Amino acid sequence: MRVVKRYGCCIVFLLACSFASAQTLTEEFIYEQAPFAQCHASTLAEISGGFAAAWFGGTAEGKSDVEIWFATKKGDQWSAPRSVANGQQVSGKRYPCWNPVLFREGGQLSLFYKVGPSPREWWGMVIRSSNDGRDWSAPARLSEGVLGPIKNKPVLLPDGRLLAGSSTEHDGWRVHMEWTEDNGASWKKSGFLNSKGEMESIQPTILQLADGRLQILCRSRSAGKITTAFSEDHGDTWTAISATTLPNNNSGLDAVTLRNGQQVLVYNHLNRGRHQLHVASSKDGKAWNAVTVLENEPGNEFSYPAIIQSKDGLVHITYTWKRRRIKYVVFDPTTIETTPIVDGAWPADP
Repeated sequence: MRVVKRYGCCIVFLLACSFASAQTLTEEFIYEQAPFAQCHASTLAEISGGFAAAWFGGTAEGKSDVEIWFATKKGDQWSAPRSVANGQQVSGKRYPCWNPVLFREGGQLSLFYKVGPSPREWWGMVIRSSNDGRDWSAPARLSEGVLGPIKNKPVLLPDGRLLAGSSTEHDGWRVHMEWTEDNGASWKKSGFLNSKGEMESIQPTILQLADGRLQILCRSRSAGKITTAFSEDHGDTWTAISATTLPNNNSGLDAVTLRNGQQVLVYNHLNRGRHQLHVASSKDGKAWNAVTVLENEPGNEFSYPAIIQSKDGLVHITYTWKRRRIKYVVFDPTTIETTPIVDGAWPADP
């Protein structure tokens, strides 16, 4: 049974059966109408008394009018989207913006993003807010050679370092890690985790395993699978990138480590196309269980998810909906049941 509630311009669906035994799932569009034709690559963060989301939007991905858009939710309704960054240069040249990433720590909200003609030539930028996005600092370019978190949220490590998964596309698809120990004043970066042409991967998301290790899961264009690597020394060194059993359709994914140690992954469990979007969970980052299918509509796109856990324990997800809107989903992870994914095959009835 589906119960529909309307809050302003948003439609909220309470779906009692979408997750196996979840008591409540909230599903809504962040906006119904916007001053841009297309959108993509959303990001999500918890702020004081609510949530913030950002994405890029414009005529179409890669066009010079693509900007970073931002909205907040306090109470039942999202604020109207507003542009908070663009690619305008001092020279007068304007470039598209790409892949925003929100991160909040100590009352400061940071919005990392990329600017440039393409992912092979872009550079890292950041703006910051001390009042949860009402006002923003002037755009600042990150250190030379530093791109910042390339798609997915960074992770604050116990030693105080902020660790970001990053990658480059100009010389093959290659993954590296970046970190800051001084709130972004300076950055350091690792070497590449994969050789050129080997396990070509980008856009890592970071998990923190119960045994103290870190794990990354990556988008890949050569393996046909989600790829992974592990670190036993808090991200200083990593194993070689290898393929998991989960399929990858050469599209972005995201995952989060819950406070109970469970890993939750949002991705397209497909070899090609982006017409389905799935949620899976794991205890160890290796054996995965099917949770639900968020979307399934042939011929359309549902992609580039972001996922976080809020202070109250709920899980929050945003993702691209048909390149026209950003969708927002909330569920209680303590009320779901799962079905094992065996040999990479999504079960018929999770």
